Amino acid sequence: MSKTIVIVLDGLRYDVMVSSMGYLNHLVEKERAAFYKVESELPSLSRPLYEVLLTGTPCFVNGITSNQVVRLSRQQSVFHLASKAGLKTAAAAYYWVSELYQKAPFDYFADRIQHDETYPIQHGMFYFEDSYPDSHLLADGEYLRRVYDPDFLYIHPMNIDDTGHKFTADSAAYRGQALKMDSMLALLIPQWIEEGYHILVTSDHGMNEDGQHGGTGEGERNVGLLAIGSRFTPGRYTDESLPQLALASLMCNLLDISPSADMANIPVPGYTGLRNLP
Repeated sequence: MSKTIVIVLDGLRYDVMVSSMGYLNHLVEKERAAFYKVESELPSLSRPLYEVLLTGTPCFVNGITSNQVVRLSRQQSVFHLASKAGLKTAAAAYYWVSELYQKAPFDYFADRIQHDETYPIQHGMFYFEDSYPDSHLLADGEYLRRVYDPDFLYIHPMNIDDTGHKFTADSAAYRGQALKMDSMLALLIPQWIEEGYHILVTSDHGMNEDGQHGGTGEGERNVGLLAIGSRFTPGRYTDESLPQLALASLMCNLLDISPSADMANIPVPGYTGLRNLP
């Protein structure tokens, strides 16, 4: 079993991940990480793509077709599969993640912090303001890691997306928020690497020059995936886009659990599938 941390930087488009995140790109440049261009599913909206990332199913199958579909998922997510396999799960994430896999609708006062090992997400800290500081959210995630030692930790900050909606993708504010996130990750990732985690850093969707997403434009659909750990051969795998549907089964493989029957089974270049050696 390989402990895995997945970070979803909401609203971060591919080209800004490449141009504005120096530490993450340093890891690729020095052959400490694999890097991919990922094409998101449609529609390029948050709630449908949270479901894509965690269930490996397209929206015509899973039924989460818009941000306004507020109900529990009817699919087997990575959280469901991991907890059923006896692994410990945790998430510091936007409240829509709770509505998909824990309880719906979300109760701001009852559901903000959840600790219940009978749920798919056994330890959760959920925020409900898009401006909730990324620094606080990363601290929430690190608290969950240190206190509960989860096998699968999902961390999902929102400020890049929030800034893109306010100022557009073609703005100093949007690029600056990506820079800020890169600097914060530079404080956490080295420790996670030292402790032997596999780490995936990606996004649900991008952002366009109008400050929107949901359509088919490259700025809205193209996102990055940085993969760190002994099961990845470092390098740039960006000549062709990796379908976003591949990520859920990849997470399962990293956790040494079987993907669901409905999860897309798509090979990931540079993924060796080899388990950590003693």
